[in-house]
Amino acid sequence: MTGRKLELNDAARTLMIGKTVVMLEMQDRMNSRVDPDWIDRRREWYRAIWIECAELMDHYGGWKWWKKSHRDVEQAMLEVVDIWHFGLSTRIGSDRDHKGTAAIIVDEWLEPSNSRSFLQNVESLAGFALREQGFLISMVPRLLDDLGRGFDDLYRTYVGKNVLNFFRQDHGYRDGSYVKTWDGREDNEHLIEILGVLDVDDAEFQTLVYAGLEERYQKHS
Repeated sequence: MTGRKLELNDAARTLMIGKTVVMLEMQDRMNSRVDPDWIDRRREWYRAIWIECAELMDHYGGWKWWKKSHRDVEQAMLEVVDIWHFGLSTRIGSDRDHKGTAAIIVDEWLEPSNSRSFLQNVESLAGFALREQGFLISMVPRLLDDLGRGFDDLYRTYVGKNVLNFFRQDHGYRDGSYVKTWDGREDNEHLIEILGVLDVDDAEFQTLVYAGLEERYQKHS
């Protein structure tokens, strides 16, 4: 079916653009941490998107008819955020006009798009990545709807996951020395618990997430 256009008043749209600017800036910093010249390298972000789509389907479950599967909404949300990381990377240009880019992203977010089942929507996102080597932003709010989440949930989880990505880099993720499983659980699971007790609007939110990760890592790794 065809989805209706999402509506926002001016104040809500301005707030959404502001949060998108924050995410673009954080993504730019993360990419620069891995590759200082990341924009010139022209990485295949679209490939990462469609591969993450497969992981998203696994966490959502319900498609493997030959075995019982369990739907893990929290992990599915983290996969959406991983896709969002790579999607944002496709939109950051050499001019680094994050505010202008954020406005375009919000406008695309609000555009109507064909919406079917969750798994078919994921396939639409993956198909666009393969076909156009790009990112179909208008499909993301449909996926979030099916997970019972919205833009603010995306923002909270994105900021948290971005901090985790920096934490991983700081602790040897690239050279292989990082320990991803702490006390029998992956770091993503610890992140979810940490985010659940913090206020995303706290000025120290990013610092507090990092400190929470550090405390758990040193205790259990």
